[in-house]
Amino acid sequence: MNVSHASVHPVEDPPAAATEVENPPRVRMDDIEGMPGTLLGLALRFFQFLFAAAALSVMATTSDFPSVTAFCYLVAATGLQSLWSLALAIVDVYAIMVKRSLQNRRLVSLFAVGDGVTSTLTFAAACASAGITVLIDNDLNSCAQNHCVQFETSTALAFISWFAALPSFLFNFWSLASR
Repeated sequence: MNVSHASVHPVEDPPAAATEVENPPRVRMDDIEGMPGTLLGLALRFFQFLFAAAALSVMATTSDFPSVTAFCYLVAATGLQSLWSLALAIVDVYAIMVKRSLQNRRLVSLFAVGDGVTSTLTFAAACASAGITVLIDNDLNSCAQNHCVQFETSTALAFISWFAALPSFLFNFWSLASR
């Protein structure tokens, strides 16, 4: 009699390496590039400092910037932005070198508030300086007597510094809001 017999074939476990490839470890919020203590965060701080310091030095080298309040405001705002960015770049370098996470709630709160204040001041100063520059150049047609090229260059550099500061603020605020 030919009767089929049920047989049990054991199923082997897949190799451990294949399981890890199929299910990679989840990325935590702490590991996102652009946050404080990461290489992209350090790059953002470096560019914030670079453009703010350049805007400050270009505006400060003109002899008649103190006569316009908006230009004085730009010098003050970019000075504050450059100091803030340099200080946090040093903190980022330290955190990267010792492989330390900067995701402490108080630190992230300080970074978010500081980035928000300095980026808002830089943006407002750049807008005010742009308005005065347009007034001098287009409306008064008195660029021959003024340093319009330096005013425009400094204003553009302040806007670029703000563009570099905005992602830092958004990453810190996002990190703070997601806790």
